Amino acid sequence: MTPRQIELVQSSFNLLIPILESVTMVFYDRLFQLDPSLRRMFRTPQPKQARKLANVLTAVVKGLGHPEEILSAVEELGRRHSNYGVQPEHYATVGEALMWTLQTGLGDVFTAEVGDAWASAYSLLSLTMQRAAVDVASVTCTAAALNVE
Repeated sequence: MTPRQIELVQSSFNLLIPILESVTMVFYDRLFQLDPSLRRMFRTPQPKQARKLANVLTAVVKGLGHPEEILSAVEELGRRHSNYGVQPEHYATVGEALMWTLQTGLGDVFTAEVGDAWASAYSLLSLTMQRAAVDVASVTCTAAALNVE
């Protein structure tokens, strides 16, 4: 991400902070509209899950200027999501729900440049999570193969 993209993500996110819990609730509503089957992956009540997402988003957005400080936590998030049954195609659905939510929440502030910045941030984070999930799957498959022999 460029410094300008980081600035755009952080400044637009700051506009959402006063309403962040309601924004994250809207995100989950949109996510489940796009793919109702994803609802089964969430055992936590939606308001509590929305608070968790708000906390994660806050930490990640603040850390974008120093990705080396947040990427290990993002990788761990990817490994955990793998255990929940998250598949690669789910990341596209989450990205679509996120972008729709941001556009809805930010209104006119969500310009093409802001949208591109958020898409870049989401791409960085989702690809990091997916790589970590693949690494977990590879280790699991290798361990299973070793036990068979």
